[in-house]
Amino acid sequence: MLPVPTHSAPRLAGVLRSSIASLRGEANEFELPAASGVVVVLVDGLGAANIQARAGHARFLASRMARRDVIRTVVPSTTAAAIASFTTGRMPGEHGLVGYRSLDAEHDRVVNQLNGWDDGMLPETWQRAETLFDAARPSGVPSYAIGAARYANSGFTRAVLRGAEYRAGASIADRFTAARDVLDEASPALIYLYVPELDQAAHAHGWESDRWLTILEHLDAELAAFERRMPRGTGLLVTADHGVIDIPAHRHVFIDDRPELLEGIRHVGGEPRFLSLYLEPGLDEAVRAALVDRWRAAEGHRAWVLGRDEAIEAGVYGHVAEEVRPRIGDILVAARSAIVYYDRREANRQAETMIGQHGSLSDEETRVPLIRGGVYART
Repeated sequence: MLPVPTHSAPRLAGVLRSSIASLRGEANEFELPAASGVVVVLVDGLGAANIQARAGHARFLASRMARRDVIRTVVPSTTAAAIASFTTGRMPGEHGLVGYRSLDAEHDRVVNQLNGWDDGMLPETWQRAETLFDAARPSGVPSYAIGAARYANSGFTRAVLRGAEYRAGASIADRFTAARDVLDEASPALIYLYVPELDQAAHAHGWESDRWLTILEHLDAELAAFERRMPRGTGLLVTADHGVIDIPAHRHVFIDDRPELLEGIRHVGGEPRFLSLYLEPGLDEAVRAALVDRWRAAEGHRAWVLGRDEAIEAGVYGHVAEEVRPRIGDILVAARSAIVYYDRREANRQAETMIGQHGSLSDEETRVPLIRGGVYART
């Protein structure tokens, strides 16, 4: 069975919404008490299982994370879709960022949702939903986004951080210093602090590498020190967009080895653990259904294989707007075992060097922490 969480499961999409309600002294889905300021730290690529497996190197995080401090991210479990859901409070089927690489049907191309923005795919309209930063502004809650300087004016930032004032910090420590500066300047204040370093290290070296572990220890120490320095009445939340698993090179599956699976496929999108396959226009329904069956027969023993309608009916993307529907693959192949899919026909094969991977529906990829500190600390 497809492991899609129920609608009532606590989700990443509710974190920022609950934080804003807390600043207003209102009831919220995570039962956060009233706060004078909120700092939400989103650590790219830090799943609940990753923390549990390295608890001795993350004493602050591990000591605060009980079973009830675990929530679910979106599917696909990838940064573009997850952060857009985090900042809009909507599921991918509504905001429109349905994966890492998705179809821009108007221009007949597959576009990277993190760094492929151009005049043909405007961030302000492709990402369809109002951000929670914009929504909070009329009620007097100013929002701040803190991240690396290189992200300040990116297309993805324009798509998902509209309404937040961007402040740059080169290192993890610099970003926490910037957050403390904001707390000293403004009350109330909603602060989103982004940490990409763990995800970057996982992709390059694996999450079980010494490099990844060193960064985790540094982050854990910075979080503990920051909580001690926060003004009284401030809430701290630590969450993530997805978890990470390591996939060795001998577990790579090359789809171009099976030409019969590629007949009728016009574009290959998605990502290595969650393929989105887009069919040639004009194929009749019988041919489409036969191709889904062919993929299921070939890969069903190690992946979930669904047609677009099946995925939408199963609630994979939440409610799906008609405008977003063509962005979802006609065939979706989500890895169930420890494999990744690659296409050697791609002009750029740099992705094949990645060790840390994510995107599919496993617990390791979809269960993320929601760790509480400051006035939010559990008693």
